[in-house]
Amino acid sequence: MTLAQLRYFCTAARYHSITQAANILFVTQPTVSIAIRDLEREFSLTLFVHTNSGLTLTDEGEVFYDRASAILSQCDDLTAEYGGSKPVRSRFSIGIPPMLSTIFFPDLLDAFHVVYPDIWVELQEYGSVRACQLVQDDVLDMGLVNMELHDIDKFHTFYLTTEPAYLGVCPSHPLAGEQSVTLEQLQGQPLILFNQDSVQNQIFLSQFQSKKISPHIIMRSSQITTILKFLRQGKCSCFFYKSMFRQLPELVSIPLEPPVETRVGLVWRRGRYMTAGMRAFLNFCKQMYGNHA
Repeated sequence: MTLAQLRYFCTAARYHSITQAANILFVTQPTVSIAIRDLEREFSLTLFVHTNSGLTLTDEGEVFYDRASAILSQCDDLTAEYGGSKPVRSRFSIGIPPMLSTIFFPDLLDAFHVVYPDIWVELQEYGSVRACQLVQDDVLDMGLVNMELHDIDKFHTFYLTTEPAYLGVCPSHPLAGEQSVTLEQLQGQPLILFNQDSVQNQIFLSQFQSKKISPHIIMRSSQITTILKFLRQGKCSCFFYKSMFRQLPELVSIPLEPPVETRVGLVWRRGRYMTAGMRAFLNFCKQMYGNHA
């Protein structure tokens, strides 16, 4: 067994494809195939089954993947810390929904970099559902997500804060003068929702359905600039996290009755080795938000 073989195997497992693994690692497809075959022979395992959608790990392949990815992460960590005469920057990736990024970044990231200037954090925008899937597939290291996911228990989690949802409208909107608003008042009202991979989107659609309300959804988007262009016309509304309105002074924020609150936190895959950079970021967040773990 070599580290190269483990890296070829783990990359193929993440992307469910020998072809993609070879392209990403800049090697030939036979090189990846032979590495996987040699691992299977050495340990008397069947690591993959071939399906129409690509490679799928067997049960024993999943266990082997967890151990192999932990070994590779530790090796990468060692290289980052002791790889040369000059420190090598540690790097890790976080998936974050666009709406949450306006609350937590860049302020949190700027403060983190003041304390840890040699740790790079790569942010990738995804809705919470997609971000969690990419964390589970080991494509992303961590996710900062809406924790109301139905399967959140399969991840390691760290709770940061609770965010209530408010309705956002422009001052000329018919509901702008209301002290609070119910979902029933939105019956037939033009409404913008987030994209399909947003947990908040799923929560509101479920509540509408349970109340037998048919919202007039005119668009699904997570691009704030696009949403604001529609809201300025004064005819539609959109749900935002309460903290976002500090950066949206042109909008009127209206509390919901009853309140709709969601927990926000960090997630990472169970069994995954945490690099020095990930540990530093998690500890920094604990200091910023309190240890709710």
